[in-house]
Amino acid sequence: MLNSLGINKAPQDTKVCVAMSGGVDSTAAVCLLQKEGYQVFGLTMDLLQAPYAPAVSTIKDAGKIAQMLGIEHHYLNYQSLFKQQVIEPFVMSYLQGETPSPCILCNRYIKLGALAEKAKELGADIIVTGHYAKIIINHGKVELHRAHDLTRDQSYFLFAISQEHLQMLRCPLAEYSKEQTREIVRKAGLPVFQKPDSQDICFVPQGKYAELIEHFNKNSSTPGNIVHIDGRILGQHKGLINYTVGQRKGLGIGGNEGILYVLALDTLHNQLIVGPHESLLKTEVLIRDVNWLGEERNEKIEVQVKLRSRQNLVAAEVCFLPDNYAKVCLKDKFYGVAPGQGCCFYDGDRVVGGGFICKNSSLS
Repeated sequence: MLNSLGINKAPQDTKVCVAMSGGVDSTAAVCLLQKEGYQVFGLTMDLLQAPYAPAVSTIKDAGKIAQMLGIEHHYLNYQSLFKQQVIEPFVMSYLQGETPSPCILCNRYIKLGALAEKAKELGADIIVTGHYAKIIINHGKVELHRAHDLTRDQSYFLFAISQEHLQMLRCPLAEYSKEQTREIVRKAGLPVFQKPDSQDICFVPQGKYAELIEHFNKNSSTPGNIVHIDGRILGQHKGLINYTVGQRKGLGIGGNEGILYVLALDTLHNQLIVGPHESLLKTEVLIRDVNWLGEERNEKIEVQVKLRSRQNLVAAEVCFLPDNYAKVCLKDKFYGVAPGQGCCFYDGDRVVGGGFICKNSSLS
């Protein structure tokens, strides 16, 4: 099961760092590794300071679990780094009319960035996370693939990590369902097997991201006009940070116009642009900060892309541009491209890269 870690050492001679959150998934990963006889130690990140921290923090559970399992464990204070690399870009993205995906940035800069560097410093051969994603070793090279259970798959959130850190990464839960993962932890006699899944962005409890943004910018909820794509003013919005592309509920403009959707957030004029569903259709998307995880690439490639974490793959042609930009030409219909979201490239089940959707994303 874990014999394909791709390390030319016996398990007892292989030092493995597990990114421990105190939750079910990373705990199950530790249990699986111990069963195989690996040298395991845990690193836990303290990321949240007031006012972002939840009322009850659960990261101390990681230390308790490590003690119960008899493994070495360290806490890492990354509060300032997390604020700089994840929270502040999240806020700025919203203020620019985008819909950011902070988990992608966290994986890139924190969990599989700073933490991975600390793991190397402590002598780790590899780093293990509780992500539901599959790692395949192909001629000594690490490939990132989708998990067996596509309803749990988290490969989309990993496209932005560096080649170097991908080479170190292993994800032993790729073939497991959540129920099986909980059973591993239950059989180990650890009470966290009942811990619920996290449903929110970790620094936005109950999904109240507008309150967080207002903490940074008191003018972020300034009302403005709701404007139909044909130019007519239909009403007033409550601040652009409260809306996202594709939204149709909560617009407060009545039903006389039929069903309308958010098409764009015009931050320059503080206008919410709305229109019919067909106006959400996009065929070309511009992305930035492209990260490539495959082998040598051509100027144009045929792939499937995922433009939001919970939506289906879409066939596309990607044309790479200078300065880590790319043009993505969609071959299937897609409604509701949201600037700031990730665009992950798949070759079959393999993740070969991705980037972030630009604000002015339509090239057609």
